[in-house]
Amino acid sequence: MKLFQSFLIPCILLFFISCQNETKDKLDEALKMEFPKVNQKEASLLVENPLQCIDQKYPYKTSVVYNSDEDVKVPSQLHPSFYGCFDWHSAVHGHWSLIVLLKNFPDLPEAHEVIKKLTTNLSKENIEREVEFFSTKNNSSFERTYGWAWLFQLATELHSWENEKAVELLENLTLLVKLLQQKTEEFLPKLNHPIRVGEHSNTAFALNLMLDYAIEFEEKEFENLIKERALLYYDNDIACPLSWEPSGFDFLSPCLEEARLMSKIHPNSQFNNWLEKFLPELLEQDFYLTYAKVSDREDGKLVHLDGLNFSRAWNLYELSKKNQSLEHLEEIGDFHFIKTYPNLFGDSYEGAHWLGSFALYALEIRKG
Repeated sequence: MKLFQSFLIPCILLFFISCQNETKDKLDEALKMEFPKVNQKEASLLVENPLQCIDQKYPYKTSVVYNSDEDVKVPSQLHPSFYGCFDWHSAVHGHWSLIVLLKNFPDLPEAHEVIKKLTTNLSKENIEREVEFFSTKNNSSFERTYGWAWLFQLATELHSWENEKAVELLENLTLLVKLLQQKTEEFLPKLNHPIRVGEHSNTAFALNLMLDYAIEFEEKEFENLIKERALLYYDNDIACPLSWEPSGFDFLSPCLEEARLMSKIHPNSQFNNWLEKFLPELLEQDFYLTYAKVSDREDGKLVHLDGLNFSRAWNLYELSKKNQSLEHLEEIGDFHFIKTYPNLFGDSYEGAHWLGSFALYALEIRKG
């Protein structure tokens, strides 16, 4: 038995060291690649998918509750603003993507068409009908909280865009934004425990976007509520099992979304103390996280893993800006982004209808 142990332990160590070297080699190899530079030509490629999908009616996945035959209507009747891009929340961040690209590249060849579609879809009348839907029986929690968070992000983007059209669109959108803010303020005190999954219902992701909205619009009471709930949910968390991620269909990292949120709430030294208990490996200079690989790009659930790579990137980017001890995380974010970015082009609709938004969100935080 001792002979076996004496043979086995060195083998395990050798295997571990070789794996570490292999993963570090992959990281070094990826980082030698030039980070994607989104110029106007590239922006035209990125604008293509949301421009097409925001008014593409089918295929469409609905989570509407029908109470009678009279309620059964096509998506464009129920959601005249956000009926495209396969589902409501993807339609919301599809509109957000168009605005981000137009803000960064006002001379886009597609600019006129983008403005035209935004004006049509986000008209006052259409938004009023969206508001009406949320008052229908059994649909008051529709898209809570993921879709709501993206709507707040859409409002934030419009508010920071110095453009007359942005003022008009935000004025139209405000009725729905205020309704969902009210619903969030009513809901969060009732949510005794956060949702920690790697998909839509993740609480930390929603609070991240909602907090940014509250700060941008100087909604102090809403900001305080979000911070209060975040501390209640997460301040005593320890030893997040990052090695358990990802689950099969994850497009968000529960550990990293939580860390990003707490980095916005705690000052530097206090945050590092929290992080040492929650996710200490992030503070290690040789931290490495392998990227997730998609085995079937036409499977809408499996392609979620590309989204996970982009969402890991945006979390790592934001954390890297927190203080000097976390700056090394930027290159891990770049690694995930570089390995995934080529998948945006020529992809099937399962990924094309939403992944561009994730890439753009990561880029916006990186340049932040």
